Amino acid sequence: MTNKKIKMVQYGTKHGHAQGVLEVILNNPNVNFVGVFEPDKKRIGQLKKIKNSIWNKVNFLDDKSFLNDSSIVAASCEGSNIESLNFTEELITNNKHVFYDKPGGNNKKQFSKILRLAKKQNNLLQLGYMFRDHDGFEKILDLSRSHLIGDIFQIRAHMSTKIPEKNPEGMLTGKEGISSFKGGIFFDLAGHMIDQIISILGKPERAFSFLKPNENIKNLPSFKDNTLGVLEFRNALATIEITASEINPLARRFEVYGTKGYIILEPFEPAKKLKLYLENDENFYKKGINIIDLENRPRYKKSFECFIDNIINNSNPKRSLEHEKIVQEILLSCIENNLLVS
Repeated sequence: MTNKKIKMVQYGTKHGHAQGVLEVILNNPNVNFVGVFEPDKKRIGQLKKIKNSIWNKVNFLDDKSFLNDSSIVAASCEGSNIESLNFTEELITNNKHVFYDKPGGNNKKQFSKILRLAKKQNNLLQLGYMFRDHDGFEKILDLSRSHLIGDIFQIRAHMSTKIPEKNPEGMLTGKEGISSFKGGIFFDLAGHMIDQIISILGKPERAFSFLKPNENIKNLPSFKDNTLGVLEFRNALATIEITASEINPLARRFEVYGTKGYIILEPFEPAKKLKLYLENDENFYKKGINIIDLENRPRYKKSFECFIDNIINNSNPKRSLEHEKIVQEILLSCIENNLLVS
């Protein structure tokens, strides 16, 4: 282990999580932050006009010379969904460790190529699925693996959102921006839930979806806004429900059902309680309903801390490159196998 700080940059600013991730980076004591590279000069101007913004506290890099600087060993990739896969390929090609905000692009072949190169060069490539270090999801994973609720036969994940029809200035995070992707809002968000489901049940045998447009959005008649993904395992089914038109507060919910009990997490944020229901007394838990208190952790912070610790200690990440590959493959397979295609 070394006390030397990790020099890193942020590549891109158009991802919906870009500002939140930047704040976490700047507050990490083990990081020497060099600056932000945003290829769109107009976007830089927009960011600099935001008063009292974190964007006015960082250095914007003039060019891509950071790619050839071997002293800069890591980067966060915070480009839009259209940009981020190419940005990540540039970073890995130039031997950087990458904190890559979700999802992993819409080109399976290119993503697999990047993963192979990362493995060959011993680079970390960590997808920024923000619930990986969520206290509730960590406890669900531990309880599921302990066999406390028996054999799991069903998981239901509901993770909807509410986003505007028009893109915010300089970004592609509105419905019109996400509509350029075949899977619509499912492409943007479902990876969060697929990541959790695969951690519990492994790789599914089949993946398909029902991706329905929202005909009430007159300007975006093909935008997939009412979506359902289905993952089929040998002895279980998992369903993922995603829409972009839910009202606030969002009713996000994750349910795991087994032969001896079930687990329910609701809401995701702020994390408050986990409900565990058991058929019989088990270990420290009683028969019936058990309420488990949760720590409400800030987004990105622990995941990014783990990323930096893995670099400093040359240790293995919580999710392997093979796991990242499977999550992305299943996300894209769901979208390709849309049973509502006319």
